[in-house]
Amino acid sequence: MAEIISMPQLSDTMEEGTVIKWNKKVGDKVSEGDILAEIETDKATQDFEIDVSGILLFIGVEEGGKTRVNDILAIIGEEGEDISHLIKNSKEKIEEKKVEKILSNENRKKKKDRVFISPLAKNMAKKIGISIKKIKGSGDYGRIIKRDIETYEKTLDDNNRKIIHDKMNEKRVVLSSMRRKIAEHLTHSKFTAPHYYLIIEIDVEKMIQLRKDLNEKLSMEEKISFNDIIIKAVAISLKKNPNVNVSWKKEEIIYHSFINIGVAVAVKEGLIVPVIHNADKKSLLQISQEIKDKVLRSKSRKIKPEEIENSTFTVSNLGMYGIEFFTSIINIPNSSILSIGTITEKPIVKNSEILIGYVMKVTLSCDHRIIDGSIGSNFLQHLKNLLEDPILILI
Repeated sequence: MAEIISMPQLSDTMEEGTVIKWNKKVGDKVSEGDILAEIETDKATQDFEIDVSGILLFIGVEEGGKTRVNDILAIIGEEGEDISHLIKNSKEKIEEKKVEKILSNENRKKKKDRVFISPLAKNMAKKIGISIKKIKGSGDYGRIIKRDIETYEKTLDDNNRKIIHDKMNEKRVVLSSMRRKIAEHLTHSKFTAPHYYLIIEIDVEKMIQLRKDLNEKLSMEEKISFNDIIIKAVAISLKKNPNVNVSWKKEEIIYHSFINIGVAVAVKEGLIVPVIHNADKKSLLQISQEIKDKVLRSKSRKIKPEEIENSTFTVSNLGMYGIEFFTSIINIPNSSILSIGTITEKPIVKNSEILIGYVMKVTLSCDHRIIDGSIGSNFLQHLKNLLEDPILILI
């Protein structure tokens, strides 16, 4: 008996998915455990593994197309089986959902706001780049017609004409599910959590030497980065400063018993934050290997949903791009995020002498609802002590 395969919910925040690739075509035999398709969610691209066997009789979403969670994705059944009634019923349900969404939209246009315009005039306005809301119609009942577009176009000066021409030549790209979700997430964070920023400069000469000494003893695949050392130091500092390892939830503060550090990774569509779970319990080498693996899979969109969830703190490093100092938006539900700048060479004072040293600026963005200035400062001071004498992180 034929069975409808619905768009799965592959992450806790997923509302719709985009089919990146079908691994089977209509008429192919499929078995339980096969990877039927690659689906892009708001967080990553995931392999969709089916739990039924049979013949792929119908594909409901073409490659590049999207549909909402629980809408029809495919139908699997026996060869030659009549599935027309399943397709019809599924399409009717989707249309019903669309109608319900339109009717329940509180911001839908009222009839009195409707702009009446002829098809020809509408097409002309679109080609020229004119907003029809700016035009007063001279046709019946105020309908905008061809001559209204022509009249309005004559009133435009050369500057306006250039702007319209430029707009006509703009490249426009539809937002991916991931980019849209990132925008929503960051906007919610910035305008919900009252951010403030603490900045500290760290002498990293010993950290540079430690990395050099370690890498001389490690294989090429095991090489340690500055970011690995920083994340290990952050994990230790969070353990010593548990009031930073917290989250805001309505009328309560959650003090986490685990330390999960998110590592911001730039991908084509924006940012992915793979998580190093229980980072305080892992060695520097374990952290380094895990970051390499998860960063690589993040860039190829093969990271699993559970590997980018439940962070308690986030680190964002733009040092490799030569950025000396920057601030980051908190990755909610975290209460803080650490921004790492590049290492710079500059004169510093040591034992009353001016010497050439290496320093790094880091910025802690804090949610002032949870973390007071003294708490954030204590955390940064502890982190500074560790990175200025990094042999302590190996103990």
